[in-house]
Amino acid sequence: MRNTRVSTTMAAPRFGIEEEYFLTDLQTLTMVGSPPAQAIEACRETMGVWFATEMFQGQIEVASPVFSDFAHAGDFLRGSRQALRAALAPFGMGVLSAGSHPLADWREQVPTDEEHFRHLFEHYGHVARRSVFSGLHVHVEVAESLDRIAVMNEVLPWTPLLLALSCSSPLWCGAASGFMSYRQTACDEWPRMGIPPLFADQRHYDEHLAFLTRIGAIRHPGECWWGVRPSARYPTLELRMTDACPRVEDTLVIAAFFRVLVAHASSQRRPGLLYDQTARAMLTENRWRAKRLGVHARFLVEGIDGDCSIGQWLQSAEQRFADTAQALGAPQLFEQARAIIASGTSADRQLALFSRALQHPQIGRSALLQVTDLLLQETTG
Repeated sequence: MRNTRVSTTMAAPRFGIEEEYFLTDLQTLTMVGSPPAQAIEACRETMGVWFATEMFQGQIEVASPVFSDFAHAGDFLRGSRQALRAALAPFGMGVLSAGSHPLADWREQVPTDEEHFRHLFEHYGHVARRSVFSGLHVHVEVAESLDRIAVMNEVLPWTPLLLALSCSSPLWCGAASGFMSYRQTACDEWPRMGIPPLFADQRHYDEHLAFLTRIGAIRHPGECWWGVRPSARYPTLELRMTDACPRVEDTLVIAAFFRVLVAHASSQRRPGLLYDQTARAMLTENRWRAKRLGVHARFLVEGIDGDCSIGQWLQSAEQRFADTAQALGAPQLFEQARAIIASGTSADRQLALFSRALQHPQIGRSALLQVTDLLLQETTG
């Protein structure tokens, strides 16, 4: 294991968080296919510049301001969810944060009529039409003097751990999908999602994007949607692999973990030096295991013989990154991550309730209704 000592005076990178929400009818608990224009405008007025539309009319996004600390981030996310809840209440609607909506039928969702989204639906057909999912995206600043691809290569092997902690999309089209993150399985239908190719450095990355543009595969860099990527708009690395989290506390843990990974990588003399084809193959296998079994999977980890539990992987992460977490004001990060593992992710809670409800149905309350109600409660408290 490499030297993990990090100066306690290290620069703390700024960060931002993007959350996607499903608009949900509070009577039927279904995802709203075509919400009234007045409801969308109410959300826009409530969130101002932080509001964004999504692929489907029944989805919205909140893109945060730039943060320097997690107290501010937590206040913003909780405040945003409560403000959206209040804005939508007159329309009989609420917001739900999860990787998938238990009662969403992709056939009933109405695409958002904007040029960018029209292109996606025309170009990708049913792959786009079926993509009724919500993600958690985290941006972390990378110093201009650093090669973002080298930093990305240092971070990438750890990202399945973050995916496992975030899993919240086990139900799809009214049934258990067999995956803790079915969203990540659906992502693999798209080109340029999942794990990025092995890039040596920023120049190699830029050349690849220029090639994709030249052959007409993409129109702009933003159409490369890999699970981690250099942002085309900001001087950041962007985490895209993780599912949207119902609980704000889980969102903050994952965002803090990614920030620690990026900060630690940025402090290394030669970040990404050990990321090669073998490391990428291990990453691919770990991502598969994370989306399939979440925190119950066993993973392949550098320095550990055979495979290991997520608890063992987290312990390895703590040994390597504890100083960085302390320097960034997140000394409880690994304890909080262990709490998620111990109590279960959103996917665990959803499946447990779904199973109980199937065995002991309530009159007029299907299992899917009960799970959706749980997610609504967890999203806005």
